[in-house]
Amino acid sequence: MIGNYDWLLFDADDTLFHFDAFAGLQRMFRGYNVDFAEADYDAYQSVNKPLWVDYQDGLINAQQLQERRFTSWGERLNITPGELNSAFLAAMAEICEPLPGAHELLSDLRGQVQLGIITNGFTELQEIRLKRTGLHAHFDLLVISDEVGVAKPDIAIFEHAFAQMTNPERNRILMVGDNPQSDIQGGLNAGIHTCWLNHHGVPAPEGIEPHYEVASLSELHRVLMGAG
Repeated sequence: MIGNYDWLLFDADDTLFHFDAFAGLQRMFRGYNVDFAEADYDAYQSVNKPLWVDYQDGLINAQQLQERRFTSWGERLNITPGELNSAFLAAMAEICEPLPGAHELLSDLRGQVQLGIITNGFTELQEIRLKRTGLHAHFDLLVISDEVGVAKPDIAIFEHAFAQMTNPERNRILMVGDNPQSDIQGGLNAGIHTCWLNHHGVPAPEGIEPHYEVASLSELHRVLMGAG
């Protein structure tokens, strides 16, 4: 199947990297002498998740998301939300690990197809962990919503990437991601092929139909190399 594509575009969080926000928050808050518990994490996510939806819908920008999710903690600790957010991203960079099969997949793809990342993440985290894990050398393109000013599934972030890719044929591009609403729907909106990395084997949301579906990067590896 790899011969069908000139470009493979990957999401970052939970597609290439294990993203354990709870562990990152615990590590960050230890620096402020806070024992961050599961109840604290649930409260954090009750604020954070709707903010991400608003961000992906273009209702708020990256800075507003990053600061608003730490507003209440900033008030409790008498620290600016921006400082807490930077500490969190630094902690996430320290604990990040590629998902199983990531290194092997990218090593085999390198030289056979051009590789890129389109992520709704933040520059402060993405570039550091790509370098720390050694994955940066595999990629010809890195597009971060924080820098572009729009997030997946907005077609504008894909159009920005396509321009940097010198506008290859859309049917020669495959988008791989774990989030059906942003990665898969975004790719479909942009007219490219999509592969859903469905880690948990859940049904696809109504109306979203990826071209391919795999449960792991190892399965994707087999499929791309024609053995799946």
